[in-house]
Amino acid sequence: MAGRHDGTVALVTGGAKGIGRGCIERFIADGASAVIADIDMAAAEELSASLGGRAAAAACDVRDEGQVEAAVAQAVSRFGRLDYMVNNAGYLIFAPVVETAAEDWRAILDVNVTGVFLSMKAGAKQMIAQGGGGVIINASSGAGRHGVANFAAYCSTKAAIIMMSQAASAELAANRIRVNCYTPGHTETPMMFGLLDKIAAAQNSSRDEVYEALRETVPWGRWGQPEDVANTVSWLCSDEADYITGQCIGMNGGELPW
Repeated sequence: MAGRHDGTVALVTGGAKGIGRGCIERFIADGASAVIADIDMAAAEELSASLGGRAAAAACDVRDEGQVEAAVAQAVSRFGRLDYMVNNAGYLIFAPVVETAAEDWRAILDVNVTGVFLSMKAGAKQMIAQGGGGVIINASSGAGRHGVANFAAYCSTKAAIIMMSQAASAELAANRIRVNCYTPGHTETPMMFGLLDKIAAAQNSSRDEVYEALRETVPWGRWGQPEDVANTVSWLCSDEADYITGQCIGMNGGELPW
């Protein structure tokens, strides 16, 4: 809906690729200015350059509180305020429990849990400083609602994000800040295609075979696209969703129980 977010400012972590990129492009299309906060600065700058003056790139490793705060400060210095904080950055581990190294467990917690918490904290502090109001959206996953073999570490982090979002929504309502999270199903992103290759190797099959097997689990009959998530994120940030907070919204083509 062109003009839905005219005059507003969004920041998306992990915004240079995949779902994050889809969210950035949708915010720009809907009239917002947007900061692409990403650890891959080259990709963030390339995307920013393609989108014009209402986009900016910020180097941001979400594990580093100082970098997260600097990205928020950049949004404010460049565009004047922060209205929407989309905490999308994350990664996954594909490994059996007994083969998951302790350092890998700690690494995924650092990005998917601590990184989301620090980003939510920085966004909320800025919104409160502005006098309240705003929207925070955290990226969970269908794997945060339903345990999947060989994804115990990933499932644990994504389930934590759901609880984090619900707790923060209750706390920040007094500041008129809405907090929700989203749980995509199988979505075509660079990270997911990398995962398909790992699953295919483990099963002695091909990426195409794994892709098709997963597609068949989706009642809607297709994989999700980044824009499927971005469309919902844009709506959740709009005034039309003013009474929605503390919720976990799935985009999965009807795949259950996710």
